[in-house]
Amino acid sequence: MLKVVILDNQAVARNLLGSVLTTGGHEVVGDSNTSLSNLARMVKLQPQIVCVDIGENNADGVALLDNLRKELSRALIFLVSSKMDAELIQMAQQHGVSGFIVKPFNAVAVLSSIRNTIIRISKQAKAKDQPASAE
Repeated sequence: MLKVVILDNQAVARNLLGSVLTTGGHEVVGDSNTSLSNLARMVKLQPQIVCVDIGENNADGVALLDNLRKELSRALIFLVSSKMDAELIQMAQQHGVSGFIVKPFNAVAVLSSIRNTIIRISKQAKAKDQPASAE
């Protein structure tokens, strides 16, 4: 069971995603709007996963992503959005996002995205730890 924090300005979205994650076996330890003032409170919870919707304001969203990555360097950060385009995905990856969750929520897709991201990152870590074979 992984500890999850949900950051979204829409309470309904936080509740829906929280239900999906809880049903999928994760523990939602906190949820909040996306204001930077709530960041310290969420960081204290030491989540392993952060689901964040940065909304339409990219400048504030980038600052939030950067702060999350700085404060929770080992956490998996999932960008939650109803508008996934190549530009947003590229920007998110440049700012430390590990995976993506698309609104409206589909329970199977949300849980698959998290599982597949964990598997991908685990494989990358194992590959990095493997010594290069001498030829």
